[in-house]
Amino acid sequence: MSISASAQTEAQPEHTASNPLANEDLLPTTAAQRHWGWKDYAALWVGMVVCVPTYTMASSMLDQGFSWQMAVWLVFLANVIVLVPMLLIGKVGPKHGIPFPVLARASFGVKGANLPAVLRGLVACGWFSINCYFGALALHGFLNVLGLGLAGPAEGETISNSQFLCFLAFWALHIVFIWRGLESIRLLEVIAAPLMIAASLLLVVVLVMQVPAGQLFNLPAKVVEGGPKTWAALTGLVGFWATLALNIPDFTRFAKSQKDQVLGQAVGLPIPMALFSMVGIIGFSASAILYGKAQLFPDGLLNQMGPVAAGLGLLVILLANLTTNVAANLVSPSYDFSQCAPSKISFRMGGLIAALIGLVFMPWKLLATSGGYLFTWLGGYGTLLGAIAGILLVDYYLVRKTELKLDDLYRRGGEYEYRGGWNPQAVIAFVLGVLPCLPGYLAVSGLIAKSAVPPLLLGLYDFGWFFSLAVAGLYYYLTAPKKQ
Repeated sequence: MSISASAQTEAQPEHTASNPLANEDLLPTTAAQRHWGWKDYAALWVGMVVCVPTYTMASSMLDQGFSWQMAVWLVFLANVIVLVPMLLIGKVGPKHGIPFPVLARASFGVKGANLPAVLRGLVACGWFSINCYFGALALHGFLNVLGLGLAGPAEGETISNSQFLCFLAFWALHIVFIWRGLESIRLLEVIAAPLMIAASLLLVVVLVMQVPAGQLFNLPAKVVEGGPKTWAALTGLVGFWATLALNIPDFTRFAKSQKDQVLGQAVGLPIPMALFSMVGIIGFSASAILYGKAQLFPDGLLNQMGPVAAGLGLLVILLANLTTNVAANLVSPSYDFSQCAPSKISFRMGGLIAALIGLVFMPWKLLATSGGYLFTWLGGYGTLLGAIAGILLVDYYLVRKTELKLDDLYRRGGEYEYRGGWNPQAVIAFVLGVLPCLPGYLAVSGLIAKSAVPPLLLGLYDFGWFFSLAVAGLYYYLTAPKKQ
């Protein structure tokens, strides 16, 4: 087993009931705990990639006026871009064995780390809720295949009573996995990933057999006012996995070596994302040709394909959303909320808190339009998380030269105490990175009129993740004391 020398020699910080900054879930992993190989990480990513949000992301791009070629290219490019901070921040895991909230203490302070942890946790709660909604739609459709005759939304509604009950049932299923811990999630991904790939290929084959490829890939691009928004879409696509780019140490801290986390992520992310986006593109186009209405969500397409296809396909959607949700949207907030009160909130308790917060989101309203999903949700939180990523990267690589004092990450009064546990410069850097993009977000989300926002600030939001990462990182670099 290959573990970095620094990880083996660094002493474990003290964990006592009186230490308010430590619990068993936040302490560095031991050598015995680091047994994830590159295939585990590749399977983890494939399991997370093959999901309804990825499908909907691709179909939403066609609905926003992009050609299928441009949509696939942008998905691939965005994931190559986000892979860079993913690998860089991911290297913290095998070297130091610490999760994201503990890493954030180095730059934001031992108490200030609550800010990025809570923001990242809340975004995960939103994603958790969205995936529960997609799972609810699949469960609702599957029950109708079985002959229950459940009603869909009435005119003017976005969700029916029976769909909401399915939402609650699918939500409850996730609690089992968060209670059993990370190892159950790893095993779930390893088992589920091959099955989901096979099901996706089968759907593509069936659709291509019904619609000639020449017709399927030659539909004219949808005409939208002002044309497709390339930079705004790219920013939103980068934002899709900006969440995991921050908390990837939550997973890489279990890696056998740096090679395993790097190779596994490189294999499991960009190409599978581009390939699975093709499933969403084919499904969107085929539904328009075969049934006269392009479907953004796969359950809408499957329900039109007959009971056998619908039944099998909807079961796969349920599995796909479960694997993605527990790995991508419950692991992170479990650690994030534990950071706020480590002596009181364990990994399990953090996951339960995240699940409960997820109940108050209303994803059926957010997903009512493709633009709301692509530009408001993905672009909005991507801007927030880009600033945090910029600060973490600059602090770890340029300021600290990849060296951390582990003991000080778990105690008050050490190097990461700053001012009362908060680093003011990190907070200022975060605000400077995010604030200029706020007017554009408010306009795009419809909270204020676009005419009320200067064109420069409106256009700035299209580059939100890139802008916030660069500005926050630059300010932090200029104001942070440099290590000799």
